[in-house]
Amino acid sequence: MTAALDQLVAILDLEPIEVNIFRGRSPDEQRQRVFGGQVAGQALVAAGRTVTTDRFVHSLHAYFLRPGDPQVPILYEVDRIRDGRSFATRRVVAIQHGRPIFNLSASFHVAEPLGLHHQSPMPPAADPGSLPTFKEHMAPWADKLGDWYHRPRPIDMRFTEPPTRALQPDRRPAQQVWFRADGRLPDDPLLHACVVAYASDSTLIDTALLPHQVSFDDPHLQSASLDHAMWFHRPFRADDWLLYDQDSPSAGYSRGLARGEIFTVAGDLVVSVVQEGLIRRLPDAG
Repeated sequence: MTAALDQLVAILDLEPIEVNIFRGRSPDEQRQRVFGGQVAGQALVAAGRTVTTDRFVHSLHAYFLRPGDPQVPILYEVDRIRDGRSFATRRVVAIQHGRPIFNLSASFHVAEPLGLHHQSPMPPAADPGSLPTFKEHMAPWADKLGDWYHRPRPIDMRFTEPPTRALQPDRRPAQQVWFRADGRLPDDPLLHACVVAYASDSTLIDTALLPHQVSFDDPHLQSASLDHAMWFHRPFRADDWLLYDQDSPSAGYSRGLARGEIFTVAGDLVVSVVQEGLIRRLPDAG
């Protein structure tokens, strides 16, 4: 693994401090708030640590309640709501400074035969090997992005089109991103699900901004993830290329909705994602 991926795996390896209570830390980076994908991934780890290994996560639903403080640990309290014969349900609350910052519900399912089967077809997409790296893609904005541009990344992301920061007119609210862990991961299905949960928060709400010629670093835009939902349909590896096909069906009233489908190179639909985010225009201070 690269050093950045090794750090991500270490951050996802929560410290158990009591029955159903885990402690997570944030990377040593200059951030104003904890990255939402980190909290989602850690909360899913906490839930999965209380479930038998014959059950795999099939869905999660989460709310981002408050910005996370990257300077202090996060406590994850797990409520073992139900253990049935086929399904197990968990609720996780992430706490900092005595207040909840994140709430997650997750359901785990015993592996069963394939049974009835259909899926959306994989859309056409450029080959990931033909696309620029993240640094190549963002090079025109390197000075403006500063440390965020130079920071090592655990996820290798390849965009098929110019980024939101290009501020192109007449953009459709849709984009495609190939991604994979930047190195080989252990054979742990929960870890692979948590890495995809981490990555899934990186670009989704950007999709809702594309038609409006505005980006997240606009001083007149207030943005944050509000909620996040994922459904895990089929087995996958997070260290193989995955296509994240995204679109935004609606934006208005200071919120934007975005959804994504994640496919393997072979065309298997493995994860569906939906997220709503705050995209509030602020008055011009000038």
